[in-house]
Amino acid sequence: MEQDNAGQVGAGAIVVGTKSWVAYLGTLLLAAVLFGGLLPLAFIWNETAAAVVLAVSALIVGYRILSLRSVQLYYDDIGVWVYSGILPWKKGLDGVKWRDMDEAVFEPGFWGWVSGSYSVRIGHRFTKNSEIYLTHIGGGRDAVVRLNKKQQELMRAGVID
Repeated sequence: MEQDNAGQVGAGAIVVGTKSWVAYLGTLLLAAVLFGGLLPLAFIWNETAAAVVLAVSALIVGYRILSLRSVQLYYDDIGVWVYSGILPWKKGLDGVKWRDMDEAVFEPGFWGWVSGSYSVRIGHRFTKNSEIYLTHIGGGRDAVVRLNKKQQELMRAGVID
């Protein structure tokens, strides 16, 4: 991307989506297996092994939860962006500028409707490699409406063509 992009969500940014509760279900299942299954087995074998399993399990589950919490879909005056990552080498920003945005869409379906968690795609006019695709965005349908509305406002104002 260009120098217009900041390393994190800026002051003028409006967050329109984060990961929903559905995204945490896999981590919850992993935690149940690690803490409810593997940890008791490790205690049977050795207390030192159990301590190692506990520490490693806590790190894995904690990292996954923090990684999910770090995902933010937002827009500013330049475009639509996704900020994610907690470790310095994993933090990043990906986005589509307003002038290059095709459209924002969500994938409708029964489970998305029930949970309020949708997959969202913000298309790029010129290439599919630069589009944003996120799964399990809470209120994804409303986020898509807001993004498309903002793009239409910018087009009517003559800011983008």
